[in-house]
Amino acid sequence: MLVSFIVLYLAASIAIGLFAARRVHNTADYAVAGRSLPLAVVIATTFATWFGSETVLGAPAQFVKEGLGGTVEDPFGAGMCLVLVGLFFARKLYAMNIITIGDYYRQRYGRAVEVLCSCIIIFSYLGWVGAQITALGLVFNLLSHGAISLAWGMVIGTVVVLVYTLYGGMWSVALTDFVQMIVIAVGLLLIAWYAGEMAGGAGKVIDLAAREGKFNFLPTGGVKEWTFFIAAAITMMLGSIPQQDVFQRVMSSNNARTARTGPVVGGLLYIGFAFVPMFVVMAALIVMPGTAELLGDDPQKVLPTLVMEHMPVGLQVAFFGALLSAIMSTASATLLAPSTTFVENILRNLRPGMSDAETLKAMRISVLVFTVCVLVYSITMQGSSIYELVSGAYQVPLVGAFVPLVLGIYWKRATTQGALLAVVLGIGVWLWFVASPVLNEAFPQQLAGLLAAFAGMVGGSLLPQFVPDHKGRVHHYQGSP
Repeated sequence: MLVSFIVLYLAASIAIGLFAARRVHNTADYAVAGRSLPLAVVIATTFATWFGSETVLGAPAQFVKEGLGGTVEDPFGAGMCLVLVGLFFARKLYAMNIITIGDYYRQRYGRAVEVLCSCIIIFSYLGWVGAQITALGLVFNLLSHGAISLAWGMVIGTVVVLVYTLYGGMWSVALTDFVQMIVIAVGLLLIAWYAGEMAGGAGKVIDLAAREGKFNFLPTGGVKEWTFFIAAAITMMLGSIPQQDVFQRVMSSNNARTARTGPVVGGLLYIGFAFVPMFVVMAALIVMPGTAELLGDDPQKVLPTLVMEHMPVGLQVAFFGALLSAIMSTASATLLAPSTTFVENILRNLRPGMSDAETLKAMRISVLVFTVCVLVYSITMQGSSIYELVSGAYQVPLVGAFVPLVLGIYWKRATTQGALLAVVLGIGVWLWFVASPVLNEAFPQQLAGLLAAFAGMVGGSLLPQFVPDHKGRVHHYQGSP
């Protein structure tokens, strides 16, 4: 019965996505839903995109191992990213009427920075999409009691998401996200209620977490501990800001107010709901005596095991419906985002005369190609932590793309030369620290790269200029684009 319901749910998701695809007539429809999504849909698609496998499986496992402080990257950093986007970036970017975040870099700094930052953004999606595909493989493996291998589970789940994303683009993603947000919320709340009852009440679960120090959030220790804590916090908080999936939700809004409010509400909802699976995993420690052994083997399996072995079929359906909704909503968004960025900001520079119809076709082909690449990457990376895959993915845009974006918007003296130096120094110093275990142990690699990027932008913008800007001018001071 469980498998039958899941198959029906997957079929319904495909049907909703293909129905939404009827609204796609041009590249603007495909990439940003024709800039026509109302507030409720923007909140839903923002929340559902962020609420992925790492929130349901990865963050609870991290919470049990390290307490609340171990989840500073996600959900706290990730949720605050959406809040910051809504408060400080949405209105300014929405007013520019562009399709991708790469378009901003071109208008502000020129094509060299556009291509560099777009490549950084595209590359960063490998880890995030890989985490969702890995989780899809895990779900189908559990549902089939091992009959479907992790690799084949990844293939099956990826094909389902690919079908509606390929045809409907942002319209399909938005409408399926709206339905999936409802399934996520209802399903997880039902699971949490039942798990709390099995554990002897919510108070007992919370008392256990408090006794074991799971609510300790701030680090204990000196400067080094605080430095690594701050670096972890900003990885997704700032590294997720220059990302196409976030930008698409801003630009898909029907007006500037929706563009600003949607991410803020979605981010706060995300942080709040992320505590639900953490609560359920703590309840599992009481309900399942063998949880300690499972934590040592694979902590990401604790929650699915609790549901499969201790809950009725109806709640199993609710859980796996919520889990698949969380994974698919994130996967569809993260397949679409890098594909549209590639076509708009890289391919169109190589083929500048492309018509709108050719661009739309190229975007769909790009979705297919990127999906195959990520599937191969995910199968190769089997065994990697979902949480680590996601958190590692955001270090690249943090050190390479964040500084040119934020200073380009808020500092009029930011120049193309400064932006290029920010990208080169940010990525260069980050790679240096990654390659050196001694340096990486002494100071967080992502924070070193971010500081180097700021130094490159400020120094490169204030020094005499030798690199022409987006209008071909070479001079010391330039105002806003």
